[in-house]
Amino acid sequence: MSAPIRPSDQRVAPKTDGSRQPEQNEAAQNQVPPLTNYNLFLSDPTLVQAVEREGAGWARRQIAELGEFLGTEEVQRWGFEANENAPVLHTHDRYGNRRDEVVFHPAWHNLMRTSVENRLHCMPWEADTQVAAARSPRSGAHVARAALMMLTAQNEAGHTCPISMTFSAVAALRAEPELASQWEPRILSLAYDPRFVPASEKSGVLLGMGMTEKQGGSDVRANTTRAERIGSSREYLITGHKWFCSAPMCDAFLILAQAPQGLTCFLLPRWTPTGERNKFYIQRLKNKLGNRSNASSEVEFAQAWAHLVGEEGRGVHTIIEMVNHTRLDCAIAAAGLMRQALVQAVHHASHRRAFGKLLIQQPLMRNVLADLVIESEAATLLMVRLAGSFDARGFDDRERAFCRIATAISKYWLCKRSPVQVGEALECLGGNGYVEESIMPRLYREAPLYSIWEGSGNVMCLDVLRALTKDPATVEALLAELQLTARADKRLDSFTESIQEKLGDKTSNGSLRGSSEAEHSARELTEKLALALQASLLLRHSSSAVADAFIASRLAGQHGQAFGTLSASVNTGSILESVSGALAK
Repeated sequence: MSAPIRPSDQRVAPKTDGSRQPEQNEAAQNQVPPLTNYNLFLSDPTLVQAVEREGAGWARRQIAELGEFLGTEEVQRWGFEANENAPVLHTHDRYGNRRDEVVFHPAWHNLMRTSVENRLHCMPWEADTQVAAARSPRSGAHVARAALMMLTAQNEAGHTCPISMTFSAVAALRAEPELASQWEPRILSLAYDPRFVPASEKSGVLLGMGMTEKQGGSDVRANTTRAERIGSSREYLITGHKWFCSAPMCDAFLILAQAPQGLTCFLLPRWTPTGERNKFYIQRLKNKLGNRSNASSEVEFAQAWAHLVGEEGRGVHTIIEMVNHTRLDCAIAAAGLMRQALVQAVHHASHRRAFGKLLIQQPLMRNVLADLVIESEAATLLMVRLAGSFDARGFDDRERAFCRIATAISKYWLCKRSPVQVGEALECLGGNGYVEESIMPRLYREAPLYSIWEGSGNVMCLDVLRALTKDPATVEALLAELQLTARADKRLDSFTESIQEKLGDKTSNGSLRGSSEAEHSARELTEKLALALQASLLLRHSSSAVADAFIASRLAGQHGQAFGTLSASVNTGSILESVSGALAK
């Protein structure tokens, strides 16, 4: 038998007419080098400046180090491997016993370990412990964490789900101080411990959440899962299901169930206090559009042990603090995806040639890219401002009110804009952006997720109406924020005045509350509030070119229905330099 032919041996024999085919294709020309080994943080001047401005400069070194690490070829590869090797559910062991474990690829564990060691799951809560006694919640811890989370989402967003839920759960657990004292030390641990063993045997734990049920969806008050008290204690047995339970490998979950006094919040661990496996059964993993590295599941409870959190019948009130923090993370992730999509588009256009020029030198492509820059920068500024309000709300009543309304506004708007912006950025790469070797398909699949999780668009807009009517201080806080740029731009003044008139009329006579007309227009109102906030932030903290282009295109109507329709008066060169110049360094 002849020796096997290796690729290098596959030569083409000369033709009989004397001509000869080439031995191999010539090296590919006009292809873009991979965007790797760059610092995600230091190449983003908008984020760098925002971190300093919002009081998180003390974390600059850590953020920069993580930004450099996430930009390496190895860590970028982790993101691809974690998505190419989806988690696998094992419902039973070889002997037919219930196992209910989810197995992940090593790349997933590398990503999780990196995020835990960088304190993405606990940084703001550390301010209340001896570990970070030199700081306080006012020191910008939420802003620092938001920057770290934004960078992490650009590399691989799926694993940030359990990170986010673990972080957010602390806010709800503190409604039950005794329970919090048992779990917080392990939550605040910087040790990533993925073993499926009782929490008492672990140095670090992760928490998840389960609210959505088959029949209810966003209407959690329609939940049918039942909770039965054991004696006179705060212990209960839970029977029912959850249609969406993300990250079922977590050590415990905050859930909602119907107790005798109504819908109630509980902490349900995977192992009972006696060290037995809890009656928590994973039925299947969801086959999702995106977020493929993360396991989302359907679960059943068959008299599973759980501990009461808060008061019976006050479940939504108790768990809402967890939800608000995860909504912040949805806004952070959306801004992160928009930034990464923009960076990929600018990098491609800076190296790819067409019709005799680099793409970034082509006038129409410059229009598109500049428009994407504007959208991304506005998203980053709004997200960081929101994170700053989480830092300040504990000691500033106006910031508390602003945080209440801005969370819903930001979550709605940034999560709506992200899929559109990512899709346009993908098109800048053409076919090269449509193949899985590119990160763009993963970003594109991920982008719609954040508008669905933790409250869909309609839910968020109804929450805006609820805040405006139930808490008049939110109106005052919004208008006070917009007054910071009063008379700085006539177009914004006019836009703000129209909002103010509408809010004044509607809130004074209560017509926002329970009004079908108000609900019908809730998206329009929320969008206008978001645009006004972004315009104000850009006027204060961005270049005049970006602020002017945003106001002209988004507020004054000088824009078409798609990206790349900025007016000819926009200084695209100045706008693009902030991104292309930073990436070239």
